[in-house]
Amino acid sequence: MTLIPKSHPRLNSLLIREKLVKGFDDNLVAKEGLLAHGRGEAFDYLIGEKTSKSAKESIKAAAFMLKNAKNSVISVNGNFAALCPKEIIQLAKNTNSKIEVNLFYSNEKRKKAITKILKKSGAKEIFGLNKKSSIKLLGIDSARRIVDKNGIFSADVVLVPLEDGDRTIALKKAKKKIITFDLNPLSRTAETADITIVDNVTRAMKLLVSESKKELKKSSKYNNKKNLKVSILEINKNLERRAKNA
Repeated sequence: MTLIPKSHPRLNSLLIREKLVKGFDDNLVAKEGLLAHGRGEAFDYLIGEKTSKSAKESIKAAAFMLKNAKNSVISVNGNFAALCPKEIIQLAKNTNSKIEVNLFYSNEKRKKAITKILKKSGAKEIFGLNKKSSIKLLGIDSARRIVDKNGIFSADVVLVPLEDGDRTIALKKAKKKIITFDLNPLSRTAETADITIVDNVTRAMKLLVSESKKELKKSSKYNNKKNLKVSILEINKNLERRAKNA
């Protein structure tokens, strides 16, 4: 049996799989979420299973945007809750952001499971659970159109990790600034968001929490479209390097 060194990125990948499988068993993660993660793993391999320079620039810009928002909201789905519950709470505290549960494959059992793990990790208030404060977001057919009027609906900045393109487009049409994690720099979500962090969410969230603790200055140089182009160049360089070493 070949042992994987603790510092090897492949070990982190295997640990993430274990967390998601446990999340599925605990009703946090939908089976479709497991499929989505498999696609993400492929892109993570392309970027070298490490945080790139362009991703670090996006993380800095995201931390600044969240800290300077009037009403920022961190949107949480099953995969996000299974992988980064503590980091979600820490980021919310550091940036004075609200937390809202918003699911593509929505049911009360999953909402309760996600709420449980968030509260266990330290969440005091969670939006998206009270039907009386629910309101529909225009331009979406999925269950994600149901948002909290005191949360995502009234937010000026929304962090939408592991996102679907339809909701990102709808949120942009609703005049909201969008921050997202997306390992695919060519996706609709990546191209529509104001800040796209092309990185594995477990790595990026740790760095985002760390950045959010700092006194940050706005970078006038940040441009999401240019940053995505740099991400693609980084992927190409990584592939060329691996081809040479093959």
